Amino acid sequence: QVQLVESGGGLVQAGDSLRLSCASSGRTFSGYAMGWFRQAPGKERELLAAISWIHGRTYYAASVQGRFTISRDNAKNTVYLQMNSLKPEDTAVYYCAAKSGAVLTNGYSYWGQGTQVTVSS
Repeated sequence: QVQLVESGGGLVQAGDSLRLSCASSGRTFSGYAMGWFRQAPGKERELLAAISWIHGRTYYAASVQGRFTISRDNAKNTVYLQMNSLKPEDTAVYYCAAKSGAVLTNGYSYWGQGTQVTVSS
């Protein structure tokens, strides 16, 4: 069982940066692809970024391409989401997730509890 715990959310102003972290407790996420999602009130959950286990292959949604960067430290069982140039529309609960297999855009099985990011204008 992979257990994921997000941290690093908070209240920031537009244009600021934040770095979210997602650590695995219990079983290592060795071999798992990792993704960051967000869900704003009244909206569907969306995949923002994902990274593979091997070679660090990445995927980014168009809405965050160029502003957000996903990375992982496999030795620490931690995945990060660096968020720059934050906008009020980035306000949401951010979740990390893990999955087996090569496809990055769907099929996530394990989820963290989420961390709130609020961007004021």
